[in-house]
Amino acid sequence: MRVIISGGGTGGHIYPALALLDTLKERHTDLEVLYIGTENGLEADLVPRAGIPFKSIRISGLKRSLSIENVKTGYRFVQSVLALRKDMKAFRPDVVIGTGGFVSGPVVFTAQLLGIPTILHEQNSIPGLTNKFLSKKADRVALSFAGSEQHFPGANVQVIGNPRGSEVLKTTADEMKLRTEYGIDERPIVLIYGGSRGAEAINRAVIEAIPELATEPVNVLYVTGKVHFDDVVAKAPSSDNVQILPYVYDMPELLACASLVVSRAGASTISELTALGLPSILIPSPYVTANHQTKNASALVESGAAELIKEQALTGATLVTSIRHVLNHHDEMAAASKRLGFPHAAESLADLVEEVSR
Repeated sequence: MRVIISGGGTGGHIYPALALLDTLKERHTDLEVLYIGTENGLEADLVPRAGIPFKSIRISGLKRSLSIENVKTGYRFVQSVLALRKDMKAFRPDVVIGTGGFVSGPVVFTAQLLGIPTILHEQNSIPGLTNKFLSKKADRVALSFAGSEQHFPGANVQVIGNPRGSEVLKTTADEMKLRTEYGIDERPIVLIYGGSRGAEAINRAVIEAIPELATEPVNVLYVTGKVHFDDVVAKAPSSDNVQILPYVYDMPELLACASLVVSRAGASTISELTALGLPSILIPSPYVTANHQTKNASALVESGAAELIKEQALTGATLVTSIRHVLNHHDEMAAASKRLGFPHAAESLADLVEEVSR
C-alpha cells in the first residue's frame, strides 16, 4: 500500500496522522508513506523524528478578511498544486489522507483532481475551512465528535473518534522509572501544559499558583512550550514539587502516569484524556476558529469528566481551587472521562483507508 498523508501546523493535526500510520504499518508490511507538510510547521520536526519520509511545500492559510496575503496564498496554492501533480504521478499513492491544517488543502485537492481516493479526518467539533472545502469530493470524512455531521452536508461522514487516543493506549509506561527520571516522589502527578506551543495565559496562572501548589500533596509537571520556557523560569518561584519543562517528547508516558491534566481543549488532547480516563481542567483557547475548543470541551464538562475555566477567569487562585476540587472528586470524574473515549479510533480510520484504497 502506498499512502500520502498531510496535516500540520500544530500537534493536533500531526499526532492523529502519526497514530494512523502506526496502525497501517502493523497491518501492511509493504506500506510506503510520503508525509507532506510545511518546513516551518511542527511536522517538520515530528515527522522525520518518527522516521517517516517528509516533503515540504510552501503554503499559508487564508485570512478571514480582505488581505493582500490572501492573494499570495492563492498564488502559492496554485504553485503547490502544479508541483504536487508531478509528485503524485511519480509516487502513485493508493489513497491520500488529510488530517487538517492549511497544508492539507492543496495536497488533498490535487489528489481529487487526479482521481485518487481521499479521506479527511476532522479532529474538532467545529471543522476548519480546509476540511469543509474538501469534504464534498472526499470519499470519506471521519469525525471525532458526534454531532459534527451537520457541518458536512452531502459528505460521506462517519464518527470514529481521534486516532491519537488509540495511540496513548498502546503506551506501556514504567511509572517508577518515569518518576525517577523526573525526580518526583509517590504523590499524585498533576500535568499542566498549554498545547504543543505552550500558552502564555496558562503560564502566567501557574506562576501565580506555585506558592499555593507548593503546599499541596502533589507533584506538578509544568510544560511551558519552548518559546516561553526561559521567561517562565526567570519569573517562577522555586518549589520542590513543581518541575518546569520546555517540551516533552514522551507525553503518552506522562499521561499514562498522571492523575490530573490541566490543558487547552484541543481535539487530540481530549481524545487522549478520554481514552485514558483522565479527569481534567480545560482552559479553551479563545484564539481558535469559531471558538471550537469550548465546544470540544463541552461534552466532558457536561458529563462530569472535566472542569472548565475560561481564559479571562484564569488566575492562580482559580486554578488552585479547581485542582483541589478535581483531586477531591477524582474517581468519579475519571470514570466519566473513560465513558467518553473512542479506544479503537486508529483501527477504525485504518479500516476506512483500506475501504477506499484503489
